[in-house]
Formats: sequence, structure tokens, C-alpha cells
Amino acid sequence: MSRDLEGKCVVLGITGGIAAYKMADTARLLVKQGAEVHVVMTENAAKFITPLTFETLTNQRCVVDTFARDFQYDVAHVSLAKAADLILIAPATANVIAKLAHGIADDMLTTVVLAARCGKLIAPAMNTAMLENPVTQENLSALRRYGFEVIEPSAGLLACGDVGNGKLPPPEDLLDHVLRRLARNQTLAGARVTVTAGPTQEALDPVRFLTNHSSGKMGYAIAREAMLRGAEVTLISGPVSLTPPAFVKTVRVISAGDMLSAVQNALPETDILIKAAAVADYRPASAASDKMKKKDSELTLPLARTADILGWVAENRHPGLFVCGFSMETRDLLANSRKKLEGKKLDMIAANDLRTEGAGFGTDTNAVTLLTPDGAQELPLMSKADVSAALLDAIEARRA
Repeated sequence: MSRDLEGKCVVLGITGGIAAYKMADTARLLVKQGAEVHVVMTENAAKFITPLTFETLTNQRCVVDTFARDFQYDVAHVSLAKAADLILIAPATANVIAKLAHGIADDMLTTVVLAARCGKLIAPAMNTAMLENPVTQENLSALRRYGFEVIEPSAGLLACGDVGNGKLPPPEDLLDHVLRRLARNQTLAGARVTVTAGPTQEALDPVRFLTNHSSGKMGYAIAREAMLRGAEVTLISGPVSLTPPAFVKTVRVISAGDMLSAVQNALPETDILIKAAAVADYRPASAASDKMKKKDSELTLPLARTADILGWVAENRHPGLFVCGFSMETRDLLANSRKKLEGKKLDMIAANDLRTEGAGFGTDTNAVTLLTPDGAQELPLMSKADVSAALLDAIEARRA
């Protein structure tokens, strides 16, 4: 796992709801990402899960009492508030939400939050009726006005036996919210990025299709990295088994024609287009309406060219649009890729050789050369997450 929160301080505020026990996993995930985690609990939270659990996971003293006498001398609520890069309050009960909405600071947690100038996330978790009560909703609206980001609760079976909204989101979802706020400098804030990923499938009949070995990992990694940098990201994805990155708008497509339509719809609102998908070059000239039955004789399959997406983009791009393509070759990598760069009027192309160990389809690593009209930057074999970071660094530098 990457350590995207290295050097960041996260204050984890835990209040007295049954979901408090789930926060041990959240604390563990934050620590694995490299964060320095300080847990502040209300007294009621400590009845659901012990402070010792969090002290063991974080290697930091878990704070409950504002006036504890056995601390190194400092004003604890002020020092924690100053140290925090972000505060996450989860689960947040209706009681604590009401206190924070009205500036009440009568325990360690509410005092730290009131004294902090950093970003604040709050994840309500409670009975559906309590959550939907107009008073609670008004208090949440007030917190939003005061700069809190409210993490919407999940729906499902609650501890009280009711079914509805009010569940605490899974630890992985809470981690995603923290990562979006802290993992990167927001160098792409305000930018609209469209990424294509994965293979396309071209139907032969209702059962069979032509495709390739693309897993979509490269495109998904780029979409995630752009999201972490603050971009508004649209991911146009062919059929893959990956879970889309959080906070990314995902458009599912099947064929090259579908992908062209999706790109056409997204392009007017796109500042950066990154075409990482492995689009089929050919499709069956006609698709059978019924399953083609096997015969003793050989089958000749007429093929037709699929839509040229980058060709369409080259003819319809708007001023200010940055276009980065991908090129996978098995020979003459740089010559063939530069020909594509120039022919499709690209600003950049990421070229990789399928025969390079660790750089083929389905791997977690890649080795690419970034070609631009005036140069080339060869990247060593690295994780696709690191390739994504290097690619976006290069794009940002070119745009600047």
C-alpha cells in the first residue's frame, strides 16, 4: 500500500454511537497510509470501544478527559488543534452535531474542533428518524455553512433493527475522504479531466466478441491521481473488473462506437483528455442476430475499421484542450509513437513496449516514454500509480 498520508496529522474524533467500534479499522488504515493519528473520544464513545484499542493501533495517547492530570504540560486541546491537518469526526451522533453547530465546547472533542482552523469532516451515524429530524438536518446545514464537509451516511439495516439511512460508511470510504483532502497538493483544482480506460468489445454475435487483454489499471490509476489533485474527473471505461476510484464520474461503455459517443459528450466540458483505453481497431463488418453455429468448414470473418476517436478529437478539439494519447507497440516504439503523436495532433503520448518485462497488459507496473512535439522523457519501470503521477506532473508542466 502506498503511504499517501506520510507527514500528515489526522485527529480522529469518535462519539458515542454503536458504530464507534468500526473506527478501529479506520484508524488502522490511516496509520498504514503513513498518517500520524490522534484519537479523541467522548466519554460515551469509550463505553463502546476502549481507548487502549486506539492507543495500540496509533501508538499515540487516546484523549478522553479535557482535564486529565497525567499529560506532559501543554494546553492539550490547543496543541492538538494546531497540529491537525484534518479532523474526521466519525461516527458523529446527533448530540455532538448539535453541539458543534452551536459552538458548544464542553468536552475534549468539541473543544479541539472549536479551536481548530484545519479542514473538518463529519460522518453522521444514527437512527433514521433522528437523522431525518428537521433539527438534525438544520444542524448539518449549519455545519456545511461553517465549512464542514458532511459525509453522507449509508443505507441499510441499523443496529436498532430499522432499515434506512444512518449507517456509518465503510472504513475504506472514510479513508477515501481523508485522502482526497490530504494526499496531494490541489494542483488540478478547477480542471476538468476526462480519462478513457480498459478495452472495448466488438460483437460478433450475441455470445462472442472481439477484444484485447487490457485490464484498465493504467486508466483507473490516472483517474484516481487526477482526482486526488483536485480535478473534476470523468472516467469513460470499457468492460473491466475494477472498482472505479472514489469521487469520479464513471461512464460505462462497451464498443468503440460507444466510447466515441461518450468522448463526444464529455469533450466540450474537458480541459485535459487522457486516452488510456485500448480501443479495438477493427470490428466484425456485421454482427449476427443469433449465435453463429459451428460448422465443419473454415470461417472467414470480414472486419471493418472502428471509429477513430483520436482522429475525431483532432478535428473537433477546442482551444485550450490538452490531449494525451497512449501507444502500445511491439517494435519501433518511438518511431511509431511519434508518428501517432503527429498524425493525431496530440500534445503528448505515453508509449510503452508490450515486450518489456512488467509493462504489458494486466500488470501493476508500467514503463513508458512520454513523447511531446519537442522531446521525450523515458520513465523507468514503476507502479502504475507512480506512472500516473509522473504523467500528470508532465502534463501540468506543459500546460503551465
